[in-house]
Amino acid sequence: METQLHMFLFPVMAPGHIIPIVDMAKLLSSRGVKITIVTTPINSISISNSIHNNSKSISPSKIHLLILKFPSAEVGLPDGCENLDFVTNTAMIPKFISAFDLFQTPFEEAVREHRPHCIVVDMFFPWANDVAAKFGIPRLNFHGTGFFSTCASEFIRIHEPYKHVSSETEPFFIPCLPGEITFTKMKLPEFMWENYKNDLSEFMKRAHEANSKCYGLVMNSFYELEAEYAECYRNVLGRKAWHIGPLSLYNKGIEEKAQRGNKSAIDEHECLKWLDSQKPNSVVYVSFGSMAKFNADQLKEIAIGLEASEKFFIWVVRKVKGDEEKGEDKDWLPEGYEERMEGKGMIIRGWAPQVLILDHPGVGGFVTHCGWNSTLEGVAAGVPMVTWPVAAEQFYNEKLLTEVLKIGVGVGVQKWVRTVGDFIKSEAVEKAIRRVMEGKEAEEMRNKAKELAEMAKKAITENGSSYSDLEALIKELKSFAF
Repeated sequence: METQLHMFLFPVMAPGHIIPIVDMAKLLSSRGVKITIVTTPINSISISNSIHNNSKSISPSKIHLLILKFPSAEVGLPDGCENLDFVTNTAMIPKFISAFDLFQTPFEEAVREHRPHCIVVDMFFPWANDVAAKFGIPRLNFHGTGFFSTCASEFIRIHEPYKHVSSETEPFFIPCLPGEITFTKMKLPEFMWENYKNDLSEFMKRAHEANSKCYGLVMNSFYELEAEYAECYRNVLGRKAWHIGPLSLYNKGIEEKAQRGNKSAIDEHECLKWLDSQKPNSVVYVSFGSMAKFNADQLKEIAIGLEASEKFFIWVVRKVKGDEEKGEDKDWLPEGYEERMEGKGMIIRGWAPQVLILDHPGVGGFVTHCGWNSTLEGVAAGVPMVTWPVAAEQFYNEKLLTEVLKIGVGVGVQKWVRTVGDFIKSEAVEKAIRRVMEGKEAEEMRNKAKELAEMAKKAITENGSSYSDLEALIKELKSFAF
């Protein structure tokens, strides 16, 4: 009898990292791999809920949780602050990140006890290379980004082209990156990290260096979407990589899609019923992910822009924490707004069943922060996008959507801002929404988006590019392990 391959998966404690790792766990489990997801007590609750809402093809008995204590007290965080979603101010972020290094010893002890054949660990745990080397097993990196942004980030880190420009707004080319892509310092995460007067810059350097030396990269993408950049990563940077996505497509049923991540703030059946009453491609979906939270002034501009666009909409709102205490909560919508928008707009305060919404034929446009999960979910749904990047690698993803794939238009954000984003006026919101929803340009983008969606679905089927790459990965890991 063949020995079963056993893999540890350890995501960073944030929704955007946990959700694709859980999807990956279900996928690997369906291929006969024994999976252990390493996490912390509070995060284990949503992970467990997602695992036990599997489709029949996936056996939850093959997915186990290994729970490590989150060192809240040791780093000066409140008890229970185990997820970046719980962070209430920017001063807490360095403390949260400093906790990552404290997982090395308990993780190493867990590897010693359970002896997995491979560990798949987030980029933000740079010490994982040392653990893997100690036990003679491969460490694969998974950071939840795409090939385009990964290559762009690496070439900028290596060549530092931004040091040769005179201002933060002067464009420069990213060396070695196909497509002659230009950038500015204001949109550059690497440059912004360097300007923080704390240890975050040093931590990011360690993380990038560890990433470049790990066994390989597992990517939530598919070859047809980023072929040039997948080849660039493998051949120019000379590193191993496997594309196995879009991971969101492995969730088939309504309940399974609805249970990804946190509990939805709206009944998914109520949401679908409302969408069923709309015409095809008539609704714009607006969501900025789990981390970006706008202040009252910016939310009001979005509200005005949505109304002026005259489109039906679903808008997911996650406000800056603390606005309620400041008395600003009541001011973020124009007077009488919800009464005027009744039947035309749906506002969801909190978490939304995003994949279910995007997959509905009534949705014709997506206003997004360009986080990779959302970007890929929009691609897989065949929906053109309004790009509104805020931080992290999101400006790279915007370039991919608007300049390479040509299925998106920018709302006009010019600056990487880690908290509430660069301020955008309502007129820009209205204009961008109309561009993806009306006229010849919108039709061309929608046609391209639909073609990519078909490619995405084909990629995960038998003999598809992602299906085959996953087979190759499992085969290589087995040859390494047995």
